[in-house]
Amino acid sequence: MVEDTDMQEEDTDMQEEIQAEDTLEQVAALMAAARLHLVMEKKKKLKTLRHSSPPSQAANSSSASLSISTANLKLLKTMAGVDIDFRAAQLGIDWSQDYLDSILLPPGENFGIESDDEGVYHDDQLELEFDTGFGNIIVVDNLPVVTKTKFELETFLKKNYNKYGVIKENGLWMPVDPDTGVTLGYCFIEFNTPQEAQNAKEKTHAYKMTESHVLDVYMFDDFDRLMNVKEEWEAPDQAKPYVPGDNLQKWLTDEKARDQLVIRSGPDTEVLWNDPRQKNTEPVHKRPYWTESYVQWSPLGTYLVTLHKQGAAVWGGADTFTRLMRYQHSMVKLVDFSPGEKYLVTYHNQEPSNPRDASKVEIKVFDVRTGRMMRDFKGSADEFSIGGPGGVAGASCPVFRWGGGKDDKYFAKLRKNTISVYETETFGLIDKKSIKVDNVVDICWSPTDSILSLFVPEQSGGNQPAKVALVQIPSKVELRQKNLFSVSDCKMYWQSSGEYLAVKVDRYCTKTKKSTYSGFELFRIKERDIPIEVLELDNKNDKIIAFAWEPKGHRFAVIHGDQPRPDVSFYTMKTAQHGGRVTKLGTLKAKQANALFWSPTGKYIILAGLKNFNGQLEFFNVDEMETIATTEHFMATDVEWDPTGRYVATAVTSVHEMENGFTVWSFHGKLLYRVLKDHFFQLAWRPRPPSFLPPEKEEEIAKNLKTYRSKYEEEDQDLSLLLSEQEREKRNALKEEWEKWVMQWKLLHEEEKLERQNLRDGEISDEEGDDEEAKEVKEVEFEDVIDVTEEIVQE
Repeated sequence: MVEDTDMQEEDTDMQEEIQAEDTLEQVAALMAAARLHLVMEKKKKLKTLRHSSPPSQAANSSSASLSISTANLKLLKTMAGVDIDFRAAQLGIDWSQDYLDSILLPPGENFGIESDDEGVYHDDQLELEFDTGFGNIIVVDNLPVVTKTKFELETFLKKNYNKYGVIKENGLWMPVDPDTGVTLGYCFIEFNTPQEAQNAKEKTHAYKMTESHVLDVYMFDDFDRLMNVKEEWEAPDQAKPYVPGDNLQKWLTDEKARDQLVIRSGPDTEVLWNDPRQKNTEPVHKRPYWTESYVQWSPLGTYLVTLHKQGAAVWGGADTFTRLMRYQHSMVKLVDFSPGEKYLVTYHNQEPSNPRDASKVEIKVFDVRTGRMMRDFKGSADEFSIGGPGGVAGASCPVFRWGGGKDDKYFAKLRKNTISVYETETFGLIDKKSIKVDNVVDICWSPTDSILSLFVPEQSGGNQPAKVALVQIPSKVELRQKNLFSVSDCKMYWQSSGEYLAVKVDRYCTKTKKSTYSGFELFRIKERDIPIEVLELDNKNDKIIAFAWEPKGHRFAVIHGDQPRPDVSFYTMKTAQHGGRVTKLGTLKAKQANALFWSPTGKYIILAGLKNFNGQLEFFNVDEMETIATTEHFMATDVEWDPTGRYVATAVTSVHEMENGFTVWSFHGKLLYRVLKDHFFQLAWRPRPPSFLPPEKEEEIAKNLKTYRSKYEEEDQDLSLLLSEQEREKRNALKEEWEKWVMQWKLLHEEEKLERQNLRDGEISDEEGDDEEAKEVKEVEFEDVIDVTEEIVQE
C-alpha cells in the first residue's frame, strides 16, 4: 500500500509538473497575444490623439494607462483553454502588466528552447540555420468588422496578398470576439520570406479597400519600436550635411566629345572610349569574368547591367565602374529596362523534371535605384508565349512591353484573349481588370504616347476579318480600327517620334492561299481622326526583306525583290507637292543588301549585306539620293551606329572563327581603325540621353554650322600637327635607339679585335683584310661526270 501510495503521489506530481509546463507555455502564448492586442489598442489611441489634440498634448497623453478590456481578456482566456486566473495567481503573473517580464521559468529549466547566445552548433546539421524572427509577418489593420462574411474577407485577403509572395499554410489569422462573433478589424499574415512581407507592406499600406476602410499595414517587428515611443517629445538630431554622390553622367562632359562602347571577348569585358582622332580606342574599365552571360546598357546610358547566377547587378560611376545595386534572382537569363530607367525586369525559367511538362517562368520587376522588388510574376512558359517566337524556354521576350514614353507609367503583358495593362504607381491592373480581345496575338506601344496598337488575325475561317486597332491608355478607348481581309501575316513598326505607324500586311493572292503579296497600311497618329493610307509596291509580288523608319524624320526605306540583288526604295510621308500623302523618292536597283541601318540623326543610311552577302556596305545620302562610299567588311555580322550618328562600327563575332573584332568607320564610309579580338562576342555603344535643347535650337545650330566649323577645323589641325610631331618624335627616338645599339656592337667588335687575331694564328683581322689588294685569288678546275648514255647506231 505504501508503494502504491508513493507511486500515486509520484504520478500526481508528474501530472502536475506536466500541467504546469503546458500551462506555462499557454500563458506565454497568451501573453504574446495580449501584447499584440495592447499594441493595436495603443496605436489606435495614439492615432486618435494625433487627430484630435495638439502635438504637445498628444505626446503627454501617450502615457495614458492601457489595459485589457473585460471582453478582450475573456477572449484571451478562451484562447488559452485553461483557468488562466487560477494559474496566473499560482505563477505570480500580474495581469495589469503588458509585458512578459513577470513570467519566470524554474531555475535551470529551458523547456528545450536553446538560448540565442549559447552559440550551439550541430555537426550533423546539413543546412544553415537562419534567423527565425518575425520579419516575415505583417499586421493589416482597419479591416471591415464582419461576421458571416468573415470567410469571404479571408478569401479576399489571401487572393490579394498572394500577389506579393507565398502565404504560409495557416499563415492568415483574423481574431474574432467570442461574445459577438465579429472580427476585431485586423489580421496577421505570415509570408515565406521577410522580403515578401516587406514588399506586401509597401504595396498595400494606405490601400483604399472601401470608402471607409483604408488599410494600415505594419511589420510585426515594428511593434517594439511602437511600444517604446517616448512620452516626451524630443527634437530630432541635427541633419547630416548633404554629401553628393557620383555623377553618373560625367562621361557626357568629355572634352573631346567622345562616345563609349562596351565589348566582350574571351573572358574579358571592356569599356572603351572611341577616339577616332587617335585612330584607336582608349581604355576606361576592364574586368575579366565581369558577367556570366552578356552585358547591356540602360536606355539612357546611365547603367551597365551584368548577369550572374545569383541575379543581376548594375554598374556606373563618375570615373570608373562600381557596383551600384544588386537584384536577387537566381539563374537570371534575360533583363530588360523600362524606357526611363526606373525599373528593371529579370527573366528566369526552370526546366521541368518531366520533359512533357512546360517550363516554369519567373519574372521580377525591380526598382533600379533602391533594388526593391516591386512585383513578381510566375507561370508556365505557355502563359508567356503568346505573340511571337520563344525567348526564354518558349516565352516571348520581352514579356512586358513598356509604354507611356519616358515616364514609365504603364507596361502591358499579352495573354490568351486578354491584354493586361499595369500601372507602376501600385503595380496593379488598370481598373483592376484586363482588356478582353479575342484571339489577339501582338501588341506594340507608341514610343512617346500611351497608345497601344494591337493585331487580331482572321477568325472563323476568314468570315471574321483581321484587324489592327489603336487603344488609348488608361481610358481604354479605341482611337482607330482598320479591318484587313485575306491576311497571312502582319507586323507593326512605330516611328521613333510616335507620329506614324506602319503596318506591313501579307495577303493571300488567291483563295487557295498558295502565294502572298505585301503592302503597307500607314497611320498618321498626330493628325485628326488618324487617317490611314494604303501603299503597294510597284511590283506587289515583290517580297519585302527589310523595313526601317528614319529616326526623327518622315521617310522610310524598304528592301524588296528577289535575292541576291533586291531593290531598295525610299518613301516620304511629307512633300511640298503632295502635302500629306506618301510619296516615292526613288529606287536603287540590284543592291547586295539585306539589312537597313539609319543614322540616329537621319539623312544617312547604310545598305548592308550581312551573313550570306559577306559584309557588303554602301553608305547612302538620302537627302541627295546618292552613294557616298561602297566598301566591305568581310564576314561582318553586326552594324552599330554610335548615338551621335558620327561613327559606325561593324563587327565580326565568334560565329565566324576568323577575323574576329570590329572596325570603326566615319559616317561617310571612311575606314578609321580596326581592332582584332579573339573570341569576340559583343559590341554595344553607350546610349546618350535626349538633348535638353529644343528642336528650334538644334535647327538653328545646324543652319549655322559653318560658323562653328572654323573653330573645330583649327582644333583638328592643331591635333593633326601634334600627332605629326609626336610621330616624328617617336621615329627619332627609335632612330636614336638603333644608332646607340649599333655603336655598342661596334665598340664590342673593336674590343675583341686582338682576340680574333690570336684565334687566326696571327693573321690579319677581318677588317684589315677587306682590301682588294690583300686578297689572293686562286682558280681551280675540276671535272665531274654527270651522266653516261650508251646508244647503238645502225648503218
